[in-house]
Amino acid sequence: MESRSLRYFVAVAEELNFARAAERLGISAPPLSRAIRNLEADLGVTLFERTTHSVELTTAGTVLLGEARIALDALQAAGRRAQRAAAPEAKLVLAIKADGDGGLLEPILARYATEPAALPVTIRLAGWGDQARLLRQGEADAALIYEPFDHTGLDSETVTVEPRLAALPATHPLAARDHLTLTDLAIPDVEPGRLDGLTRYLETMVERHRIADLPQVLTLVELGEIVTFLPESVTARYPRPGVVYRRLPDTPPATLSIAWPQQSRSTATAALVRAATSVMPEAGVVA
Repeated sequence: MESRSLRYFVAVAEELNFARAAERLGISAPPLSRAIRNLEADLGVTLFERTTHSVELTTAGTVLLGEARIALDALQAAGRRAQRAAAPEAKLVLAIKADGDGGLLEPILARYATEPAALPVTIRLAGWGDQARLLRQGEADAALIYEPFDHTGLDSETVTVEPRLAALPATHPLAARDHLTLTDLAIPDVEPGRLDGLTRYLETMVERHRIADLPQVLTLVELGEIVTFLPESVTARYPRPGVVYRRLPDTPPATLSIAWPQQSRSTATAALVRAATSVMPEAGVVA
């Protein structure tokens, strides 16, 4: 299979509309349709169920979509890594979300600097949930990232585990209490001890309010628009008069990991992983 036919397939699979996919690719619809038919003939499977009014992925198409995304990311990553390897000065790119390092970035970098294989580090600030994509596409060598995230094509090690606190407006009826439970907050579909419902709630909140950064989150909390959940290390760095942080013993903890591409053979990246997984006890982070 050629990368072009995979790109065409992914566009149709994501749009589920040949006209929109053709516009996205900058081509006309007839050659796109021919390319998809040729791909199906080459593979000997039907990738799409087509009717006059709809386009749907078959089971085979669904499987190919996941694999095609990985393959296209790998091709893109190979090119980017080759370009970076040709740079005059070798460096290591570490992707983090602002305030998403558990308060450990400085001790990690200090420990890393003592490693014989250490390279100069460039910090790549990432948006919400963006670190894994940067790794897969070759734009970063490693990332500090909170679970859960898409592990496809990545390896990871735990850096630290810390409590997750509720962030409430100071005017909230429960703000006067020292400890709360998820049941007290009565958030739909968020169950005690379960990370899946909590993750969906946070993702929906980010999408609905188009949240870009932590100050925006805290402003929305202060205004009484949302209640959210933050790692303890974040709450320690962001006291605000209009926001209170309360412990939630029945809430899953926040797990910070360091992740890197599975195919990486970089001794510099391996040294950073060693540094990241060795700083937590001396940094005094509460697990």
